[in-house]
Amino acid sequence: MSTLIDHISKARYQNGLILLTTESGLEIKFPIYGNSRLEGATETDLSNIEISPFGLHWPALDEDLSFRGILDGKFGQK
Repeated sequence: MSTLIDHISKARYQNGLILLTTESGLEIKFPIYGNSRLEGATETDLSNIEISPFGLHWPALDEDLSFRGILDGKFGQK
């Protein structure tokens, strides 16, 4: 059984990137480019990110990305 001991505390959009910050201060970033739902979205919709125990959700875009997928370099649909 695997346990995630460092949780995402903040998620934000900035200049074509989604930036994640963990409780320990680690920063993870990935591009919106290549994800058709994120790439065509407004800055307002991109900035409205919900954090769940398993990933990220953009309510206005109906897009979800898992933390496991993000860490594996899978940033959504192409």
